[in-house]
Amino acid sequence: MKRGAFGGPGSSSSSTTNKDQKMQLAEQLVLDLSNPDVRENALRELSKKRELFQGLAPLLWNSFGTIAVLLQEIVSIYPVLSPPNLTAVQSNRVCNALALLQCVASHPNTRMLFLNANIPQYLYPFIKNTNESKPFEYLRLTSLGVIGALVKVDDTEVVSFLLSTEIVPMCLPAMEIGSVLSKTVATFILQKILIDDVGLDYMCTTADRFFAVGKVLANMVVALSERPSPRLLKHIIGCYLRLADHSRACNAFRTCLPDILRDTTFSSCLREDPTSRKWLQQLLIKVDGPRVELQAAGMAPDDFKRLLDEAHGLGLLVFLDIVHSYSAADEIIGLSLFDG
Repeated sequence: MKRGAFGGPGSSSSSTTNKDQKMQLAEQLVLDLSNPDVRENALRELSKKRELFQGLAPLLWNSFGTIAVLLQEIVSIYPVLSPPNLTAVQSNRVCNALALLQCVASHPNTRMLFLNANIPQYLYPFIKNTNESKPFEYLRLTSLGVIGALVKVDDTEVVSFLLSTEIVPMCLPAMEIGSVLSKTVATFILQKILIDDVGLDYMCTTADRFFAVGKVLANMVVALSERPSPRLLKHIIGCYLRLADHSRACNAFRTCLPDILRDTTFSSCLREDPTSRKWLQQLLIKVDGPRVELQAAGMAPDDFKRLLDEAHGLGLLVFLDIVHSYSAADEIIGLSLFDG
């Protein structure tokens, strides 16, 4: 049969053959995992090419003994976590195994099987470890990536499982140590847990839990004022905004929200991210009311106070005219609620 210029039957046949060849390679590499002599290479190749192998997650889960092999790789380095004797070679090998587990955790057909087998708990020693050397950092980051894959899809059952296994006390230290990337993933996990009502209720049930989270977020905000990261700041603001949906948390933020979120400290950092700017504006309106919106828009506190004093004498309509001379229309959301 003649192949069409733009993909006729011949093209379809070629595509099918290519997929079959990739699947055969994946199956052979999965079989190689059971052979200690070639396991390291199989781990490396599967990890490197996992995006190319469609159906790899079900294959890993359903093939005899494969998950046990991956767990064996993980627990084999527990003894070198403390005292810290982990080498780069050991770390890379286990990270390859973790990358395959992340593949299983992110697939809709294997996610709950992965969870019900309590596999995430095998990763917790890596997340809890606070050593900041590169081998430990890679291990922590890759482990957080597995948990991040679980929470990426909103699922109350996943959140409930993670809360029951005390993931939050492990995530909080991870949000403050290591690379910006690992901090970002850890903060993303917290944000996704908070998005679920079960997670928000858990975080605000006791003052101890709430203030533990609040302290870490505040510390991170201060650190970012010196070394900004727009992506990390976005997730931090997202955590604050979701916490503010809880009435007691919102009341607490009136006194414990970092002042540098209310002034112009992060104006340049947020300039290119309209979503983060919007979230911060919404947060400040929730916590302090619409009058703080001007400060979030970039007005210095002293200038804002001066305008506010003028407003009391001039009336709301004149005040709004003054405001418009300083800010764009979309930066004064909520001022219609201002009552003088």
